[in-house]
Amino acid sequence: MGPSIDYRALFAATPSPYLVLGPDLVIVDVNDAYLHATGRSRSDLVGQYIFDAFPDNPADATADGVRNLGASLHRALQSKQPDTMAVQKYDIPVASRPGVFEERWWSPINTPVLGPDGQVAWIIHRVEDVTEFVRSRPARPAGGPLGRREVMEAELYARARELQRLNEELRHAHARERQVAVALQEAMLHSPDLDRHRNVAVRYLPAVGSLNVCGDWYDVVDLADGSFGVAVGDVVGHGLEAAAVMGMLRSALSAAVRALTEPAKSLEVLGLYARSVEGALATTAVQAVIDTRQQRIAYSSAGHPPPVLVHPDGTCDLLDQATDPPLGARPEHVPRPQATLPYTPGDILVLYTDGLIERRDQDIDAGLHRLTDALARHARMSPDRVADALLAQLGVAGGARDDIALIIVHL
Repeated sequence: MGPSIDYRALFAATPSPYLVLGPDLVIVDVNDAYLHATGRSRSDLVGQYIFDAFPDNPADATADGVRNLGASLHRALQSKQPDTMAVQKYDIPVASRPGVFEERWWSPINTPVLGPDGQVAWIIHRVEDVTEFVRSRPARPAGGPLGRREVMEAELYARARELQRLNEELRHAHARERQVAVALQEAMLHSPDLDRHRNVAVRYLPAVGSLNVCGDWYDVVDLADGSFGVAVGDVVGHGLEAAAVMGMLRSALSAAVRALTEPAKSLEVLGLYARSVEGALATTAVQAVIDTRQQRIAYSSAGHPPPVLVHPDGTCDLLDQATDPPLGARPEHVPRPQATLPYTPGDILVLYTDGLIERRDQDIDAGLHRLTDALARHARMSPDRVADALLAQLGVAGGARDDIALIIVHL
């Protein structure tokens, strides 16, 4: 093992100016290069709200530094992605002369740093001082023609501002598209019967970078005999097409289990229906029916990762005794298997999609082991707390490469 690295010393010595902000935009740390670039001391900045430390120049009626930097920082907070700004004129106060500002030009980038819960813990604000570059245009007579270098710099600056304007328009368009996508997803995942089950918690996380609409689903269905069904499924792909297929399959399975009550027969009907739906083949799903009077769980799986039954002592049973290929995998119809097992009040039933456990560099058995280990630690929590703790411990509270649908049932 190599020598330990003093990251604080590295941060302090980094030649580019860096400022570290909390989510509330209060300065929590600053490196020496930033102090040198701004002529401030650490005590001047640490603990200050960034726009109290660096307000707009009141003598410049066109100053827009606070507005533009504030918009960039909030985009970084919301998107959890780095946000690069165009070259920005942002005058700074002269520390030794109260009320006096010095003209400065900067090239900033704001990079969020996520904490263990997947939320933004800090923002790294890195800048490069390009004031001398902007000022270095050769002098020319008033009204005279621009020199070649001056023309190039003016054009570059104009293009940077135009790019910033276009990026703003794209962000607004993307935000509107996401709002539509979120409304669509919420409508398709709406489960009226879920409201009657305080013992059930559900979570849906779209794949990171998606429009918030994907092919995973969950459902909770009350049945006529007093039992209730829970299901999760996973359509191949992402985006609106996968979401449309998901909506059709989810509705079909919901109708089938209401009519047939048996998980295996419900998945047989779903498999037949899937053959007529473009993009539905290779979908995986698992349906479980919980008989609260006899305290038994019946289940059937179409190529889906096994549900987990967690006991209060932390031991876990994988529901893997009734697994068949995904929808449409067989050329001819074959009855699907079904299994039953008893449960004890206080047990927890967990259904999920593969985004919760699959990692590109690990075998699925490793993912299942992480899942059961995490569940064993939280077996006595409420369903909502189990769901949140599970997502956090598996490192996907902020989303993963694949969608995640999750149901926690306290039996």
